[in-house]
Amino acid sequence: MTDKIQPLESLSKKPEEPKIVVNLRRIKRKIMVMSGKGGVGKSTVAANLAAGLALRGFQVGLLDCDIHGPTVPIIFGLESERPEVDEHGILPIQVFSNLSVMSVGFLLEDKDSPIIWRGPVKMGAIKQFLEEVYWGELDFLIIDLPPGTGDEPLSVAQLIPNCDGSVVVTTPQDVALVSVRKSIRFSDKLKVPVIGIVDNMNGLVCPHCGELIEVFGSGGVEKASNDFNVPVLAKLPIEPKVAEMEDKGTVIQGLDHSTEWQKNFEKVVDAIQKTLKEE
Repeated sequence: MTDKIQPLESLSKKPEEPKIVVNLRRIKRKIMVMSGKGGVGKSTVAANLAAGLALRGFQVGLLDCDIHGPTVPIIFGLESERPEVDEHGILPIQVFSNLSVMSVGFLLEDKDSPIIWRGPVKMGAIKQFLEEVYWGELDFLIIDLPPGTGDEPLSVAQLIPNCDGSVVVTTPQDVALVSVRKSIRFSDKLKVPVIGIVDNMNGLVCPHCGELIEVFGSGGVEKASNDFNVPVLAKLPIEPKVAEMEDKGTVIQGLDHSTEWQKNFEKVVDAIQKTLKEE
């Protein structure tokens, strides 16, 4: 018995590429912003990083993958916006002409309604964001991950096997540093280069004398940096103006550089911009 011979045209035909591969090919750099625990300012860093890169002239997208606590619409003052759909797919919401954002928060009828989804549904939503959202040609896609090293970060890392790097956000507290070390290990296991650590809420500058008060202690971030050979990109002090501007829906990055927080944050933008120059 002889095997059935396939037609020559079927042998030469290339298999159709997955839609997610085609969609993400238009993006030069895909950067994950993650943290081992909540409450360390991860979304603040992700939003300001995206805005900072856009203000330098890059085409930037910001994907909010925090299904249960989407804050990107609030930070940019876009809670009432709803995405449209055309022949290309789901169109992200435009912040600037060169900055677009997407979040599950744009899909909620009631902003106070909790999202009660099991793991597979959340994974499906994240996959749809990566497959169906039409970002166009981007220099950077900044991906704001939920805290921890569970389903959502794992899904993103597996769906983007060529992710260009991660930025790990922490605070100086020992309880946060235990988790940040796990985030670095997580990135290593998934072969995602760790670009660096952002030490957020690193002390409070006294408004009267200008002295830095180490509210959460110090030294732990440097130890993690040395242990894992990962640089500390910036130390960001507690800055009430950041919270104030975010509550108003206006990203603080780029408005002025009057605070130490803003001046130091430029180092984070510099580090991410450098990855594009190294291409």
